[in-house]
Amino acid sequence: MPPTRTTPPTEAVTPLVRGVTVLRRLTEADGSLSLSELERATGLARSTVDRVTATLARMGYVRLDGRDAFLAPRLMELGNAYLSALRLPALLGTHADALADTLDESVSLAVADGDGIRFIHQATRRRAMSLSFRIGDLLPAERTAPGPLFATAWDEQDWARWQARRDADPMDRCFLAVPPREDPAAGQDLALRAGLAREQGWFLDDQLIEPGLVALAVPVRGTDGRIACVASVVSHTSRHSAESLRETVLPRLRATTGAMERELASAPRPADEAPAASSTPPAPSGLASWTGESKRELGREFIESLARGLTVLTAFGEDRDELTLSAVAEATGLARATARRALITLEHLGCVTARDRSFRLTPQVLALGFPPLSRTTMPSIALPHLAALTRRVHDSASLAVLAGDEVQYTARVATSRIMNVNITVGTRLPAYPASLGRVLLAGLPAPERTAWLAQAEPEALTAHTVTGRTELAAVLERAERDGYSLVDEELEEGLRAIAVPVRDGAGQVVAAVNVAMHSSRRTPQECLTDVLPELRSTVAAIEAELHITGRFTRVPVA
Repeated sequence: MPPTRTTPPTEAVTPLVRGVTVLRRLTEADGSLSLSELERATGLARSTVDRVTATLARMGYVRLDGRDAFLAPRLMELGNAYLSALRLPALLGTHADALADTLDESVSLAVADGDGIRFIHQATRRRAMSLSFRIGDLLPAERTAPGPLFATAWDEQDWARWQARRDADPMDRCFLAVPPREDPAAGQDLALRAGLAREQGWFLDDQLIEPGLVALAVPVRGTDGRIACVASVVSHTSRHSAESLRETVLPRLRATTGAMERELASAPRPADEAPAASSTPPAPSGLASWTGESKRELGREFIESLARGLTVLTAFGEDRDELTLSAVAEATGLARATARRALITLEHLGCVTARDRSFRLTPQVLALGFPPLSRTTMPSIALPHLAALTRRVHDSASLAVLAGDEVQYTARVATSRIMNVNITVGTRLPAYPASLGRVLLAGLPAPERTAWLAQAEPEALTAHTVTGRTELAAVLERAERDGYSLVDEELEEGLRAIAVPVRDGAGQVVAAVNVAMHSSRRTPQECLTDVLPELRSTVAAIEAELHITGRFTRVPVA
């Protein structure tokens, strides 16, 4: 459950406490609140809310639009740090995905978070009735299949905390990912369920969360014999009864968790992969200058201690699951005293745990925006950047993807002109004569591009349209080499457009962005000198957020 409210330690960084509170309230509100609503939700003064959100906006963690605050995709780098340090999604996610494909059912990986469970990986099936759980969502242990398995390791204090939480919140209102409990007394038999889970080595959830939902869970144990995570298969009673789910799925689920345990046993530990001296990244030399520059630009609206405190979370990651104070200071470029106070604060907030003079991130880091942002789409990432681009170049900007032989517009910001390019989201146009289509076609793997050219039958839409296969192949090769495509009146007389590809974290072209205008607005050379740099800057910003968002989640392109 969320951390209990206690008095912060004397060395706590108060602005960091306030900043985390703001991020948690925004997360609980599914990603957006007005500044007035934030003021009421946090209990902070409006001036404090303004300063905190201004700082978070400067960090790229929050986007301010008028009087509203929205969580921004870059905030996911905090949750990514936890998931990367945990290593379980990277090591086990492909096994979960393969099982989901085999069974055609949703498969989840969850870890314990206090007396609840938190999802760290989801392989969901797209159906009319599909799961709404997201990576980072927190559920009460007694209403899930993984919960009784985790409870097998609880001690007396754990059980006492669970009972105290049940007494304080009998309806589960603090667990926003599940509907309120209909029967406050339901779930009190968790100890009996834990005993059954210990005896069986698995647990079956027969509609504990809500009517119609059934799930089967099996633990995945680490080399120390403890439960590292729990894998569960979730279905609906329209597809399986609880008993048929057990009969059909349990053998395959056990085989998959066995493969997961072998994966954990064979995976080298971070300390085995690199010398201790190289186990932390070099200090980011730009942090001090960036905070200083931000302070000079924003004045008292920028809170340096908040920015530095959140930066501490990013010190952790792959091969850096456990760090000493010195390692955190080195990784962030912060003074030891500054890093120490930030760690003390983050431990108080439940985001960090300390043991033997070393620190680890906890699953509660995922509560800082990850659940609502984990469903972010490519258009939602691109729209603010397209709007900013349109304001700078004073022409319409669009995002599109390849759909067979056509481009499909998935996001667009039009400029306010009497003569404007009249295209709406969802519009499809032939790919071969469009700037967007050419960079998308140029981004296809060579065999696919060759096959496309072999079957293409381009028609002349204007007197300028390139229709010959040989000429079109050369145009696509040039677009691939140059990293852009400028199309001049080939799709429509008077229409000039320039496009740049958008690449995912693996370097694959997944979308394209263009600026379109009437040919009287700019010459082709002016498109290259005035628009192309702005276009590339915009795409770089979109790609940066796409790579962060897509690190542990799938980002739909449309």
